Amino acid sequence: MTNQLYNIDEIIKALKQQGDEIKLQLHLAKAEVRDEWPILEKKLEALKSKAETIRHEAGGASEDIIEATKLVADEVKHGFERLRKLL
Repeated sequence: MTNQLYNIDEIIKALKQQGDEIKLQLHLAKAEVRDEWPILEKKLEALKSKAETIRHEAGGASEDIIEATKLVADEVKHGFERLRKLL
């Protein structure tokens, strides 16, 4: 389970980097991108918070919680990909 937590950390790190890159381009973005950005940013913050909770409770964390966290990460990733296409 610890390896999966490190995997989640790597996913979050990559998503944070993508988010930072998109944020730099927002000033040139279309209104649609500006509207979607705060939603994705909140989801990424929630994901980081969940990962921190899982890390503290790793002994009791179930596979379901880890998989749910990965699903949120995928949702943020796909949102970032949509934004990149619009930029």
